[in-house]
Amino acid sequence: MRKNKTVLIILVSLFTILFLTKINAYAEPSTISVPKINISVDKASTPKEYVDNIKLLIMLTVISLLPSFIVMMTSFTRIIVVFGFMKNALGTQQAPPSQVLVGLALVLTIFIMAPTYSKINNDAVKPFLENKINQQQAIEKSSKPLRDFMLKQTRKKDLELFVEISKIDKTNLNEQNAPLYIVVPAFIISELKTAFKIGFLLFIPFLIIDIVVASVLMSMGMFMLPPVMISLPFKILLFVMVDGWYLLVKSLIMSYS
Repeated sequence: MRKNKTVLIILVSLFTILFLTKINAYAEPSTISVPKINISVDKASTPKEYVDNIKLLIMLTVISLLPSFIVMMTSFTRIIVVFGFMKNALGTQQAPPSQVLVGLALVLTIFIMAPTYSKINNDAVKPFLENKINQQQAIEKSSKPLRDFMLKQTRKKDLELFVEISKIDKTNLNEQNAPLYIVVPAFIISELKTAFKIGFLLFIPFLIIDIVVASVLMSMGMFMLPPVMISLPFKILLFVMVDGWYLLVKSLIMSYS
């Protein structure tokens, strides 16, 4: 009984000290200042500051839209789709990893698009940064190399489809003034068709190996053994013996030459 009273007194004392004790909270010193980022053009005092702010806004806009440009207006779509077909044809689950394939597709895209990017840089970006041309002229000059690249890979049938759907005037329409909102979707579906053709050709040799292995296993009465488990090493061996990566990458690059 005495022990319980002692514990009760200690608890009451602790709660009393806790609620009656004054704790001072000190704020962080005000000497630390957080830098402000300002991309507004309202406070530009000189024409140079105004132009610099506009350039910064344009750069941020381009960076935000860059993934869409890479996917829709370059060779990235065909390359990554072909790599996906190759991985499925081999039957490997995690090798090579998807990150490696995406990285390789990006590197090949940069390699294939290098002449186009160089022309855009020389004709549009540099003159615009040097204030030799205005923004509208820079957009027109930069869109021309991209349009020429996409039209070389676009089927006429796909281009005519979007021209008819858009119902624009076809009297003066040609490859030089075709709007990008027509060229880009036509280019994408043409790239997808080309990638599916390459994927079909990739599947044929590996499909033959699967059929042969399955037939041998059935003739031997080994019905419980998965054919994929036996055919996978032979498919990898075939791919290595013919130097598959070299042939695949060479074919993709040469398809844009």
